[in-house]
Amino acid sequence: MHSYLLMFVDTIFGFFALFVLTKILGKTQMSQLTAFDFISAVILGELVGNALFDKEAGILEIAFVIILWGGLLYGVEITTQRFKRTRYLLEGKPSLVIHKGNIIRKEMKKNKIDIGELQHLLRVKDVFSVQEVEYAILETNGQLSVLKKADYQSPNKKDLNVYPTEPFLPFTVISDGEILMDNIIEAGLTEEWLHNEIKRQGYTSVKDIFYGEYVKGQKLFLQPFIEEKKRESD
Repeated sequence: MHSYLLMFVDTIFGFFALFVLTKILGKTQMSQLTAFDFISAVILGELVGNALFDKEAGILEIAFVIILWGGLLYGVEITTQRFKRTRYLLEGKPSLVIHKGNIIRKEMKKNKIDIGELQHLLRVKDVFSVQEVEYAILETNGQLSVLKKADYQSPNKKDLNVYPTEPFLPFTVISDGEILMDNIIEAGLTEEWLHNEIKRQGYTSVKDIFYGEYVKGQKLFLQPFIEEKKRESD
């Protein structure tokens, strides 16, 4: 019974100590944490957890661990505020994954995301078609910031009192140079039609296409394999 009482006291102390430390460091919400913040939170929780279940550890030991780790985190925060060059090293930097409507494969590979993950991040921003995007920036916290093309920005059809047309869900028909037959069939298309459209747009083979998207009533959208361009000259 005595051991349970000690664990209870240690847990309560650890809880309030972590709460105070979080307030002092000014941590953001979990959805806004950078990779470094997330790792720090996991390690801090692990250190406190080990201290709680260590029979030799008490309040003083837990306080030492929290103060030591909190001091390291505070030191990192001060360093990134005073020395701007250290921010990219410790916090990372945003990545431009779509530039002027073109998907930048180099940045996607660097951040280890594929087309499916990019589409998921876009849908979170209420963007269901890559064709609508002019720029997309992958932030350091893993969220995507999107700037739509001028044709898809406000004011919308409702603002202009224009009769709305029926919306259609886009289908990814080509990904990384490969045809997605399931989507082709679901869209009511054929492989022959797709090859003809590819040749009509000046490409010789599906292997030349990094990403292909079909929306009913619109021209087939094709993104070839291209390298990242110099943005200053665009």
